[in-house]
Amino acid sequence: MNQPNITYHRFDSQQDVVRNPALASDTERTRRAVILTALTTFLPGGAQITAGSRRIGRAALAVTVGCWLTLLLGVLMYLTMRGVLLSALTQPFIMWLGSVILVLLALGWLFLWLDTARLVRFAKLAPGLRPILGVVMVVLMVITSGGLAYGAHVLNQSRHALAGIFSAGPAIDATDGRYNFLLMGADAGEGREGVRPDSIHVVSVNAETAETIIFSIPRNFQNARFSEDSPMREVYPEGFNCGNDCIINFLYTEVTNNYSHLYPEAADPGAEAMMDAVSGTLDLPVDGYVMIDMAGFEQLIDAMGGVTVQSDGWVPHRGHRPDGTWGWAWWEPGTYTFNGQEALGFARSREWSSDYNRIQRQQCIQQAMVSQFSPQTLLTRFTEIMQAGENLVETNLPQSQLGSLLDLAVQAQQNEPQRLVLGAPDFGSSGDLFSTYPDFDQIHARVDQLMAAEGGGEEESDDEASAPADPAPEGDSGSADGGSGTDGGSSGSAPGPTPEHSDEAVAGDEAAVEEPSVPTQPDGSPLTEEYLVQVYDEAQARGEYLPENPILLEAASTNGGCAPA
Repeated sequence: MNQPNITYHRFDSQQDVVRNPALASDTERTRRAVILTALTTFLPGGAQITAGSRRIGRAALAVTVGCWLTLLLGVLMYLTMRGVLLSALTQPFIMWLGSVILVLLALGWLFLWLDTARLVRFAKLAPGLRPILGVVMVVLMVITSGGLAYGAHVLNQSRHALAGIFSAGPAIDATDGRYNFLLMGADAGEGREGVRPDSIHVVSVNAETAETIIFSIPRNFQNARFSEDSPMREVYPEGFNCGNDCIINFLYTEVTNNYSHLYPEAADPGAEAMMDAVSGTLDLPVDGYVMIDMAGFEQLIDAMGGVTVQSDGWVPHRGHRPDGTWGWAWWEPGTYTFNGQEALGFARSREWSSDYNRIQRQQCIQQAMVSQFSPQTLLTRFTEIMQAGENLVETNLPQSQLGSLLDLAVQAQQNEPQRLVLGAPDFGSSGDLFSTYPDFDQIHARVDQLMAAEGGGEEESDDEASAPADPAPEGDSGSADGGSGTDGGSSGSAPGPTPEHSDEAVAGDEAAVEEPSVPTQPDGSPLTEEYLVQVYDEAQARGEYLPENPILLEAASTNGGCAPA
């Protein structure tokens, strides 16, 4: 009998093993299961092409290749067209579309995982391998499909958050090649009537080079001028000039309560009036504002996981003392990682100190937040940060311009900003009371000088022009006219400083210009927190007026020194 001529090919045998594990050995089945799992992890659709429905596999593989090409295109655009990419990614429709696509990808990958589990044929695997491979596949399913689903949730949440923060208005144009933004730190603290911006800065950014100038305006600045087109000129034609009742941080509440009708189309009349005031004072057009709520400020820093700074001086705050009691405590010089509440206390502390030192610490915290706001922080704490942002920020900046402004901010991080304070030490000494009786011609000249110095050509001469005099240190207690003007706080007979007193002081709190020497105890030994607490308690027991205690004033005299760590 003639035998049929049968030829066996190793390749055909291997194909049979992949598609029909019943023909394979235990070792081959194990290898097959691992390969299919790896293909679904790194090349979705590969397992189906190899051992399942080739039609489904080809469709899934096409989607996979499309996703990789899209990511590659995004990387190339970030490197060459970052502004365009960021503008597109921050548009509401694109964010909604992205969340929908991520959901579909998550569902598709989940289907591939379930199909891969079918193709693996768990029943034909060795008993000891089944639970191990099952756990591995579940973990990989959560990482891949679950990760995409979480990304869709975060993107959709971000869309709602950004819509709640930014306006839907037209884009803001650069004026004379610059974007000028008003940045306010506002607080509606206990004992206050309405919101008052205690931290007032104008950030001026060159639209071409992203070089930045930060103008800091003390909260007790008086006689602020309004821009020529401001409706507030009807009420104050000569500027906000009614004495201690017209310091600049009172303007927001004044307009909100009494003159909101002058800004009928404004979402926030107080903020619009503040823009008019800083615009006229600096002779710069200011079209955008960002107001940061201090309670939200705490929440944002907590969402970031804290902020780290290097402090060069002794900073008083309310907290736990060395003996465990609660009261006036001190942060000594050193490096600190603050949570939100501590960072806010550090930035706002003004007991036995000055507004200039306080401005320096505020800027230090802001710089630390920017420098430590890394992509890793954003990715790992995105949800918390976006939730904090909704409660933190009020702005008139349009969402349509968010991408281009983010691109400008990234460029600005590469430049060291110039700074100018409308008061001591940049304009005379604290005794000159420049913030009470400002010379606007001097202010405008210095503003022009700083802009001309961009690029480093005139930095040295500008520094020499701004060299301060040597005044005596001055505390935070007096007013411009020699009184102790407060708004609801007690006057000179108070047994000690209170939060109301410090928050409402209206003048006389400009910085001492001369950098003081390192303070010590009377015997020359280094200061300690225990010693300062003892000084406070003993002075309080004697009924002294604590805001003018010379030892505590000297201890706090250097606490403006601060840098991001």
